[in-house]
Amino acid sequence: MKEVILVKYGEMALKGLNKHSFEKLLMQQIKSRLHSLGEFGYTCAQSTIYIVPQDERISLDAAVERLKRVFGIATICRACSCEKSMEDIMAKSVDYLHETLETAVSFKVEAKRADKQFPLRSPEICMELGSFLCEHFPELQVDVHTPEVTVMVDIRDTNAFVYAEKIKGAGGLPLGSSGKAMLLLSGGIDSPVAGYMLAKRGVFISAVHFASPPYTSERARLKVEQLCEKMTDYCGEIHFYCVPFTEIQETLKNKCPEEYFTILMRRLMMLIAQEIAQKEGASVLITGESVGQVASQTLQAMVCTDAVCKMPVFRPCIGLDKTEIIEIARKIDTFDISIQPYEDCCTVFTPKHPKLRPQLDRIEAAQERGDLAELIRKAVEETEYKVISGRR
Repeated sequence: MKEVILVKYGEMALKGLNKHSFEKLLMQQIKSRLHSLGEFGYTCAQSTIYIVPQDERISLDAAVERLKRVFGIATICRACSCEKSMEDIMAKSVDYLHETLETAVSFKVEAKRADKQFPLRSPEICMELGSFLCEHFPELQVDVHTPEVTVMVDIRDTNAFVYAEKIKGAGGLPLGSSGKAMLLLSGGIDSPVAGYMLAKRGVFISAVHFASPPYTSERARLKVEQLCEKMTDYCGEIHFYCVPFTEIQETLKNKCPEEYFTILMRRLMMLIAQEIAQKEGASVLITGESVGQVASQTLQAMVCTDAVCKMPVFRPCIGLDKTEIIEIARKIDTFDISIQPYEDCCTVFTPKHPKLRPQLDRIEAAQERGDLAELIRKAVEETEYKVISGRR
């Protein structure tokens, strides 16, 4: 009995003439994620990718776990491949679904007949297989409205497939289908979630982190790199940039009004991130900001921050409250890393009374007094770069 994986996608099926390019990207992502598990055969037809292990020793459990984190996949089904005959479909269904149906209370059968040459129509397939399964599992009741188990029969051009479980995929669009973005990654809870949410829409994510030794430690930087590694489960390979930010922060502290410190710091981060993003080929910046969460995230403060940018700034978490952000962080397994008690540069020199409703003209005047252009250039030049590929 040969077991295969059927990968089905949702909104990609609506892409019309562009559908093929999305399918190509999704296939590349799937092959990349499964490569280290062994050799698979891949075919694509009718909004389904058929993944066939070429070695019986390959773990399909491991394959499914990796596929669950590939954007663009709506559902994943482990299925039994059958000959296109009711005799083979019925015989293999009993063996393949035995463990599932033996403990179930109710079931129904659904059929899809993509091959219209198959002698039975979909309702007839359902009736015949349903009756056969009732004979072999006499305790099982038919319930066409709210069944505990739905047995699916999929009749395709070359084979038939039988399965009873649909595993939810990551959804979204395949990575690379929507361009590149630069994520400002602080090490907190919010920014990894923001990166995940944009990656789900097909955006390749690079990350920039600002470090301020000796005020921030090496452990704080390693924590951020761990976050990047965890994010690769969903986001794929991440280009990671670490910007030395100490001299800029010290200059801001000494030359600028204390109440403007946080806003000015954010503006300079944006300027530096923007320059690195342009070199990386990214077209937008991403932050983890949520309206009203801290002083630098009031609407007026964000307006002052964005005024310095020449490229769009996306804030996927903008309307989420903290509990919603934490829920996503737990889902993508970044929460426990994010709450490790290592400081980041955003907590360095935090003013006692930050300006909640800053005025742009005063912020710009304060920034000019700092004479920071040379420090920005130096920080960009001294930025460290590495590729984080994750655990493949």
